[in-house]
Amino acid sequence: MHDDSGAAARVPVTGAGTGAGTGAGTAAETGAETRTVRRLVVAGAVSVAAAVAMLVVGPMGAARGPWLAVLLASWAAFGLSAWWALRAPAPATARTRRRALGLVVLLAALCQLPALTSIPLSSTDAYRYVWDGRVQLAGVSPYRYAPGDDALARLRDPILFPGLGPGEAGGLSTVRDLPEDRAAFDAVIHDDPRVRINRPRTVTIYPPAAEAWFAAVAAVTPWSAGTLGLQIGSALLALLTTAVIGVVLARRGGDPRWALLWGWAPVTLAETGSGAHVDVLAAAAAVVALALLSWRRGVLARVLGGVALGVAVSAKLLPLALLPVVVPLRHRPSSWLAAPVALLTVAATYVPYVAGAGALVFGYLGGYLDENGFDSGTGKFSVLAVLQVPPGARSGVAAAVLLAVALAVAWRSDPLEPFVGAVVLYGTTLLVLTPNYAWYALPVVALGALARRPEWFVLALPGAVANSIVPPVEVVVAAWGGAAGVIALVSLLRALRARTPWLPTGPAPAGTAALP
Repeated sequence: MHDDSGAAARVPVTGAGTGAGTGAGTAAETGAETRTVRRLVVAGAVSVAAAVAMLVVGPMGAARGPWLAVLLASWAAFGLSAWWALRAPAPATARTRRRALGLVVLLAALCQLPALTSIPLSSTDAYRYVWDGRVQLAGVSPYRYAPGDDALARLRDPILFPGLGPGEAGGLSTVRDLPEDRAAFDAVIHDDPRVRINRPRTVTIYPPAAEAWFAAVAAVTPWSAGTLGLQIGSALLALLTTAVIGVVLARRGGDPRWALLWGWAPVTLAETGSGAHVDVLAAAAAVVALALLSWRRGVLARVLGGVALGVAVSAKLLPLALLPVVVPLRHRPSSWLAAPVALLTVAATYVPYVAGAGALVFGYLGGYLDENGFDSGTGKFSVLAVLQVPPGARSGVAAAVLLAVALAVAWRSDPLEPFVGAVVLYGTTLLVLTPNYAWYALPVVALGALARRPEWFVLALPGAVANSIVPPVEVVVAAWGGAAGVIALVSLLRALRARTPWLPTGPAPAGTAALP
């Protein structure tokens, strides 16, 4: 995608210093701004239409094939319309940049509205979030009992438990010691038609910041509203992230319109206001952290950035991958302050939950890793499978790759320019682990927009394919291999075009072109 952050310099202005020249220049600038606004409106309308189409088809029913077709078409339409919109002249003044960003955020809000008219469509995770929030407000740790356990029967309602009333015995007691036998394991984690919450016999998997978010939303959401409170909250977080991305880009002399790459992306529309996935909290906190860390070198910026990064980690755990970007090895140790602050923040979020549940705070995490094949290496690491790494060696190879990338980023990273390193770290983590859920890509999409590296957006597609049509393993492996190939190819072309190292060692000059 072409970066027009320096496009204003190409607007012809004649007769400088004369009334006629000023008038001609003003007319040219007005025309350029009108063209920019027109293109933004058209591209935004395309994304709104895509949001409506995804809502109408929906992925949770029997029509999974049509859903995938609509999703892929939405991505194609979004990519073309966003490219076309960003080809228009970039805003030349602070006023026009503010107006452009305001329009981007407004259209992002319109994109979110269709999703709020429906229940979550991509998964049932939001029902678990509602339950965890409700349990906490009742004074019970979400790590102590499974949703189906009769000990919490008084908290049931017809939305979360359509076939199981408060006075009925569910027979779904909490299972903590999951069996090693795969058939018995699958029987334990199997969903129950009486309960909309997935895995009703296991405790929650979500870390403390996520649980605090669920409780905060539950406190202002009536039971009768179901998942609507979380959907609205997730949509607002997505809009906040859009605004922060635009502000950061504008402050650094760039083009704030690039924020639309996050705010209007199909995965953002499908998995925030619709799916209400907690990954949007991790994405928002990560973007805020990088915004603060790139602001200045002062201690306050390091501390606040570290706190925000700690919240991101405590919301999803995967943002741990971002720690190397805040440990720039070629800079003074005082620049590393954000890393220990982030870790202390994570520890602090666990304290109240450890007090209420002890060692149970890790919840279903171990079972989740086993369920998804991380224990054996056969169900994950799809890119390593493409590279013919034996299943038994994939965990070790994955750790080695992630360590190598972390050290490379830490060595080359600049404290005031953490964006590219962040998207490389998070994106590589997804490429190595290959989680088959599109919402895991939300943080990398936000970071990709912030770094102006939209090639990493392809990481949202393999999960969408796997979660939509439940294809054979070979298809999922091929999808991840294709995504890795696209990123590698674009990164190579970018390096050849710029004739610079793969990761900048300092701030890029305003107007630096970026490949799509």
